[in-house]
Parts: sequence; C-alpha cells; structure tokens
Amino acid sequence: MRSIGEETDIVAKEMYTLEDKSGDSLTLRPEGTASVCRAYIEHGMHTLSQPVKLYYYASIFRYERPQAGRYREHHQFGVEALGEADPALDAEVIDMAWQFYVNLGLSGLVLNLNSIGCNICRPAYLNSLKEYYSGYQESLCPDCRRRLVKNTLRLLDCKKTACVPIAERAPRSTDSLCGECAGHFEQLKKYLGILALPYTVNHRLVRGLDYYTKTVFEIAPEGEDVAQATVGAGGRYDNLIEQLGGKPTPAIGFATGIERLVLNLKKQKVHIPGTAPAKVFMACLGQSAKDEAVRLASEMRRSGINVILAFGGRSLKSQLKQANSSGARYAVIIGEDEIKSGSVLFRDLDKAEQRNIHLDEVITTVKRL
Repeated sequence: MRSIGEETDIVAKEMYTLEDKSGDSLTLRPEGTASVCRAYIEHGMHTLSQPVKLYYYASIFRYERPQAGRYREHHQFGVEALGEADPALDAEVIDMAWQFYVNLGLSGLVLNLNSIGCNICRPAYLNSLKEYYSGYQESLCPDCRRRLVKNTLRLLDCKKTACVPIAERAPRSTDSLCGECAGHFEQLKKYLGILALPYTVNHRLVRGLDYYTKTVFEIAPEGEDVAQATVGAGGRYDNLIEQLGGKPTPAIGFATGIERLVLNLKKQKVHIPGTAPAKVFMACLGQSAKDEAVRLASEMRRSGINVILAFGGRSLKSQLKQANSSGARYAVIIGEDEIKSGSVLFRDLDKAEQRNIHLDEVITTVKRL
C-alpha cells in the first residue's frame, strides 16, 4: 500500500487481502517492482556496481473483471535497472522491451511515451489539473469524481466514454516539467531517435501506480484498444526505494503480462518454433546392452546431443518403428554382439543406411554429421 499508493485502483479495488488463522493480514502479490526494491535494500545491493540489472518471473493476483489476456491470476515477466538516473538507461530499457517483442515476431507495434515529472514540478501540475477538472465534475464518471479528490493524475487514464474528451483537452504534464525533468525527457527522446525507435508522446499516459516519476511508457499493437492490448509497460520510479527505507536510488523498469503476450501472438498468427527434435534414437537388446545404452545416452546429452532412449525391453523391430516416428535422424543400436566388439550399429533413418562404428566414435560422428 505504501509503494503502490492507497488510492490506486490496484489497492482500492483489486488487491486480495485476507487474514490468516493467527490474525495476521496477508496480501497476494499484486505487482513485482516493490518486491525487487525490497530485495535491493535487504541485500545491500547499493554496494554493487550500479546500475544493478535484475529480472523476475512471477504470479500476480488482482481482483478485477477478467478480460482479454487478463486474469485474476496472471503471470508477469519484469525487468528492473536500479541505481542510475541517466536517461540513456531509460532508452536502453525501452529498447530492450521493444526488441523483446519484435524478436518474438510481433509487428505493428506502437511506443507511447510521456514524462509525469517529479516531486518538485508535479504538485503545480496536479493543481492545474484539479482546477481544470473542477469545471467538469457533473460530467465525470463516479471513479473520476473520486480521483479528482484522491488521485488526480489518474483522471487522465480513464477510458469511460464521457471522460475521454475531457482528458484529451486537459493540461499536459510535459508543459509543467521542471528544468531537470524537461532535460531528462529531451535527452531520452534524443536517444530513442539514435536507436531509431518510433514513439508517440501521449500526454494521457500516466500508468496506474503512484510510484512512477519522469518517464512512463507503453508498447501495444497499432490500432488496438490499448486498455486491452498493451503487451508491456513501465517507467522510472526514482523515489520508491527511499520510500521503502533505502537510500535515495533512481530506477527504471518494465513488465509484460505473459497471457496478454500470448493473446497477441495468436492474434497476429505468429509461428512459435517447436522444441528441437531429438537427433538420435538409442535402441538396445539385452541387459548389458541396456546398461551401455543408459551410459552412452547420458554422455551424449552432456555433449549437447538430444537423445531418445528406448525403454521396456521391446523387440528391435518395435524399437525401430518408434525411432522412425520419433523424428530422430539417426538410430544407435546396441546388442550383445556390439558390447563384445565395443561397437554400435549406426543407422541413418532417412537413407535407411547403416554401418558399424566404435563406441568412442558415436558422439564425434553425430556432431560431424
């Protein structure tokens, strides 16, 4: 509650809080950044070379209306870079997020960008926002009437039909930035230009967590409803570690919801590569041959060769039938005669050709082929 903000939707509407049998209050984790910041403080990571770059993959729980790609329990992959205020780090994190989605095969992406200032310049902007919205109180939805008093910045994020036109005409945070925040934003935009990352400055982008400062960004497929399609988002949170009891520490990060990501990959019909098929099928006849097959299969796997080992003592014909349907290119056949001669029968399943090779040559033969 201290890190996310008591008046955010997550805390006010979505956070699962319950009491256990001993009367302790428990809350299911609603996001990941605060946990990473606590770990940074607890383990003295400020003594490491900065910035400290971390990632996490975790289950996240929020009580909200299930919708496309968003569930009450979902999974989140997140990246955090802590201990550096340089806008070049902002650009690096945004570029990493962008390249992550592009490399997965998503296309038509849009990068929305904004700066919401800091503790120095934001109070004056919030006052101007309150003054502007005060003239529209009767037209606002119930949530926005509450936000006008409790969490003014979130007024800009409302997706209700009646509130969107009002938000579009609202004062812009980028017009109220102090010198430091304005300089940081200009440098960030310069770096994004150097990286050839296309972006749109969206003055309504504020994000749903109170800890953000300066840079905020979202990445979504073009033309989609951003509320439903955003694949990743993040920003700078320069005050959060201090707020949690650490030393003043600038930081930036982003997170992506895995279910939302999968939904967009399906929507764009992106082909997901399958697991690489096994290269070798290991067949054996007799117990001593089985012992050797177990040893050789393990040795091959340690050498980076995918192997399927036959089990169950079936006939050689049955094992080779399985080999042909397994997708393996080669079969290594070990019987009692091969054990005596220290060799194996090496079979090319595609060409239906086979030959004897020494046991010690199996791994080098497969790698060479």
